[in-house]
Amino acid sequence: MQKLIRNIFRRSPDSFMVPPKSTGAHEEGSFAKSQFYPRFEEGLSAEKTANQSEMALSFYSWLHMVAPAFPVNADKIRILNEPSEFYETLVNKCSNAHTRITFSSLYLGTGDLEKALVETIKKRLVDLQGQLKVTLLFDHCRGSRGAINSRSMVAPLLQEHPSSVQVSLYHTVALRGFLRFILPQRFNEVVGLQHMKLYIFDDSLIISGANLSHDYFTNRQDRYIVIEDCADLADFYANLIQQVSEFSFNLLPNGSTTLHPSWSQACHPFEGDKQMFIEEARQRVRKSFFSSMSKTDNAAVKKTDTWVFPLIQMGQLEIHHDSEVTLGLLERSPTGSHVYLATGYFNLPKMYMDTILEKSKATFTVLTAHPSTNGFLNANGVAGGIPALYTQLAKEFFNKACKLQQQDRVEIKEYIRPGWTYHGKGLWLTLPGQKFPSLSLVGSPNFGSRSIDRDLETQIAVVTSNPSLQKRLQEERDRLYEKGIVATKSTFSKEERLVPFWVLCVSRLFRRLF
Repeated sequence: MQKLIRNIFRRSPDSFMVPPKSTGAHEEGSFAKSQFYPRFEEGLSAEKTANQSEMALSFYSWLHMVAPAFPVNADKIRILNEPSEFYETLVNKCSNAHTRITFSSLYLGTGDLEKALVETIKKRLVDLQGQLKVTLLFDHCRGSRGAINSRSMVAPLLQEHPSSVQVSLYHTVALRGFLRFILPQRFNEVVGLQHMKLYIFDDSLIISGANLSHDYFTNRQDRYIVIEDCADLADFYANLIQQVSEFSFNLLPNGSTTLHPSWSQACHPFEGDKQMFIEEARQRVRKSFFSSMSKTDNAAVKKTDTWVFPLIQMGQLEIHHDSEVTLGLLERSPTGSHVYLATGYFNLPKMYMDTILEKSKATFTVLTAHPSTNGFLNANGVAGGIPALYTQLAKEFFNKACKLQQQDRVEIKEYIRPGWTYHGKGLWLTLPGQKFPSLSLVGSPNFGSRSIDRDLETQIAVVTSNPSLQKRLQEERDRLYEKGIVATKSTFSKEERLVPFWVLCVSRLFRRLF
């Protein structure tokens, strides 16, 4: 625990830091151990005597110290299983929204299903005659790719309802100068992206790893959690999206872009001072985050069986929150617990890998995409080698587990489903002596290097002792893992899994980009 707190607080007072809860206002850049550790120790002692339901909540009590805490009615949490359900829910909720529709996604696709979704939003804007506010946040590079793109798809909304619609395009501060000049479309996206996947309708939230495009609506498997009537949580994420929008470009009705009115030209993402941009953007996110922490200071005393803790990560803005909390979960999972970790793109950074293989006492089952379900399968050019790259990274992890004699404790499964691709990510944790998971992480991070260092990410930690929700989380997990085939030494020695030499070179030199 001390290490976790040190890492979250490791930066200067001007950096983003997550303070522990206190009885008064949060002091940015400082914390008092005497305030923190007594409460944490109480949680540890409670674990020894509490029943299993109480143990689930007391074990995770430290999360109240490092993230906003939102009590949620477990019956209001719905787990979607198929892409078609995700799409149908989006359309239905757009059709019935009254005050706001707020989306954050990497991009919006250009197919018929996406057009129908935009038409649904447009119709609702007309029906409500100015009462509905639509806020959309996409990535600038991905949303601008091609002649027909996310920008052109939503242009009619802006043109017909300019006072009710805001469209923002986040541009990474790392893509600038000569690099921005030489990198073509698609390749420029490796530098950094807006990757958060949030869909808000009035006071309800869908958090997912899925983007808004045809594959994600039909045959690209992901995870999707719907939380109904969660006004405070929805406000938290709507405010986060607004903060990011303020240091992004605004899309205008004529298709051009401009900086947000509150953002200084001196902090232009690729023409202004880079460090000024980082510091100002970080300060705005910090202020919003601290405000939410203060508002939920007394939440821990509420009687509830389910909590939601938002976690955010913006590595290029020096915000390392999600990764430190995730690392804390991996390190603290005790002997007898079982961690199920899923990612569509297997590229664990060294700190996660070392913790899983050398520090954690838990049993791990990792689920990742088989090359046949990797989204880059049969891609043109260099991108076509990406499935082999992930094979190499999984092989290195497997070999290290064997070298450390951890192969019986740490297992890899590969998701195979003919005609489908796999994009699901998240974590389920089952504590010792329990049958069902009491914690699940769900959202946009892939637990990879770029999720930590390059992209804007968010996920939630759902902590529950509610038997019904625990069972539903296990059923969701089992539906994914039942399509996984255990990887063995022979898996990586098959002829079709041999990795080309050039991919080996790329994996050594550029693995932090994936």
